[in-house]
Amino acid sequence: MTNASNPAQSRSAGRRFSAGKIVAWGALILMIIITLVPLWWMIRTSLATNREMIADPKSFLPPGFTTLNYSRVMGFLSVEESRALGGSGTAINFFQYLRNSFIVTLAVLAGQLFFSSLSAYAFARLKFPFREKIFFLYLTALMVPGIVTLIPNYILIRSLGWMNTFQAMIAPTFLFSAFAIFFLRQFFLGINHELEEAGKLDGASVFGVFWRVVLPMSGPPLATIAILIFISTWNDYMWPLLVGSKEEVRVLTVALGIFRSQTPQGSPDWSGLMAGAVLGALPGVLMFALMGKRVINSIQFSGYR
Repeated sequence: MTNASNPAQSRSAGRRFSAGKIVAWGALILMIIITLVPLWWMIRTSLATNREMIADPKSFLPPGFTTLNYSRVMGFLSVEESRALGGSGTAINFFQYLRNSFIVTLAVLAGQLFFSSLSAYAFARLKFPFREKIFFLYLTALMVPGIVTLIPNYILIRSLGWMNTFQAMIAPTFLFSAFAIFFLRQFFLGINHELEEAGKLDGASVFGVFWRVVLPMSGPPLATIAILIFISTWNDYMWPLLVGSKEEVRVLTVALGIFRSQTPQGSPDWSGLMAGAVLGALPGVLMFALMGKRVINSIQFSGYR
């Protein structure tokens, strides 16, 4: 009887397992569709002409397919050529705004990576009074919404006379990232003490051990934090809008918002706006493509811990 019941139980378990796999795959495919459809709609709009898109707004493929929207957003077409394509004729200094975005993003990225990794190593390895209580204060910063500090930071920047400067956009987030400190501290706690002791026996200082031993081993978590910092800073809109309204320091996200609001024809130039949005999203996509493998390794490593 036992032998006869085992095949039935095995078949039942196999059916349950297959049904679970089907549900899991179905949920995964649904999530992929929900994620990719808005991205495709943005690309589809950027490859369409405004006139054809208004005539056939429900088309899944780009109506009136053209790649000239990218050329006119980057300033390669004249105002007359842009209007002939159905655009608004409004232009943006795309490469200047792109340069400004890179200046702000890379400065914040460098500052947060350096100072957050130093702070995380101090919390993980150094012994000093009230270390755990100070670290608790850092953790509480994770629960404070960014909008709460917006007005105090604005008042401080204005008092310093930094309005419409790069330092105004960089300073509030240059030194501090509570999540980066927490994330890197957890990684540093798992590093073998013997490696650091070997560095100290060779005559290295605490900073020398951190710089020559610990950081070279921390590629995956640093890559993860770098991607998160890059994307969040690159996509930031509210703070650069408040303190960087002048064209000389205007970043790409703010420029696209102004481009949308300054269309003289009344309705937004959706094709040009989406072309600019696609071009603005490319640096983050490329960064993740280059460093994605390190991120996956970091997730696996931290999961093992």
